[in-house]
Amino acid sequence: MARFIDIHPVDPQPRLVTQVVDILRDGGVIAYPTDSGYALGAQMGNADGKDRMRAIRRLDDRHHFTLVCRDFAQLGQLVHIDNRVFRAVKAATPGPYTFILPATAEVPRRLIHPKKRTVGVRIPDHVVVRALLEELGEPILTTTLILPGVTEAMTTGWEVKEALDHQVDAVIESGEVTAAPTTVVDWSGVEPAVVRVGAGDPSRFA
Repeated sequence: MARFIDIHPVDPQPRLVTQVVDILRDGGVIAYPTDSGYALGAQMGNADGKDRMRAIRRLDDRHHFTLVCRDFAQLGQLVHIDNRVFRAVKAATPGPYTFILPATAEVPRRLIHPKKRTVGVRIPDHVVVRALLEELGEPILTTTLILPGVTEAMTTGWEVKEALDHQVDAVIESGEVTAAPTTVVDWSGVEPAVVRVGAGDPSRFA
């Protein structure tokens, strides 16, 4: 049965943030709110956690997992990014965008797309997520919580707990969140390609 942890959306309680991070460090999988719906998360090096998230969503091995980062300095350690791309990505973060970019050697091989050698990265605009990332000290391996046969991410902790009570280790509640997933921009080529339109305005990358 998943622990249900209610964290204040504006002033996250440090004690509760630490509890969630301890679950991640112990190999757990969490369901947590972001600025674009709920997501599943595990520690970056947690191979079993990745497999559990893949099973929950019934994903194939071509799926791009996302590394959710605390800030641009952390993001820059994970992906290769030139000056032109840097300016565009910097202007859009933090916010509801995921960027697919060439991965650096800092990213575990199993998290890299096997053919493109890319990884998804993003910096969310959500107080609780930033608190978790600050305490953890590294990115969270993440995938949007869109269940099989469903088109939108869940928006409240209670509905997540009801659906996934025996499949995750903790559900974080922090008030209702928007249902729209991130806008995904593939910048592994010369020009950006919007591969999913979501909460972020895609026109800036047209």
